[in-house]
Amino acid sequence: MKMMLRGFAAGLAIVLVALAPACRSTKKKSVVSPTTTTQQALSSTVPDVPAVVTTNETKVDTQPPDFVQDTPKPTVEALPTDIEQLNTTAQQRGYIRDAFFGYDDATLNADAQTALTATANWLKQYPMYGVLIEGHCDERGTEQYNLALGDRRAAIARDYLVTLGVDPGRVKTVSYGEERPFDPAHNESAWARNRRDHIVLTGTAR
Repeated sequence: MKMMLRGFAAGLAIVLVALAPACRSTKKKSVVSPTTTTQQALSSTVPDVPAVVTTNETKVDTQPPDFVQDTPKPTVEALPTDIEQLNTTAQQRGYIRDAFFGYDDATLNADAQTALTATANWLKQYPMYGVLIEGHCDERGTEQYNLALGDRRAAIARDYLVTLGVDPGRVKTVSYGEERPFDPAHNESAWARNRRDHIVLTGTAR
């Protein structure tokens, strides 16, 4: 009988030893991976990125178009209607300029050509006016000689204006020789001022 109890106790002990690991494994707590927890937290706080939507809208150019501006047309200045006042204004403003000559000379130097060029440009802009070229001399020489010299001086100025495009029908000439000096003094300064072609506007061209 004792032998049977000992065998039963030994068998029971073996069974208990075999069941002990199984019991411990059933009581083991499950461990949550930290990586999984972090991913779940991020997915719950970061909003979803909206999908990119493409459209067929045409891009509008906000730059203003380039416009070609018309060349401004030249304007005609309002001038005095009185012919004497017009001559004074034109001389003062340099619209028409006298041409000066050397002693006993009827050729146009560079200064005389510049003066007549300015005069021609103004006359072409205002074709309604005629012009009279007065040939003048200083007091030296005979009266007849100076009248002829003044005529040559007026003629060469007229020809020069015509070559610059002034209608010859608008240009007349006259010689006063030494009869109408601009400076009545009797010295070199006065004589230099008196050797000239004086340009006078005559109103409407004929």
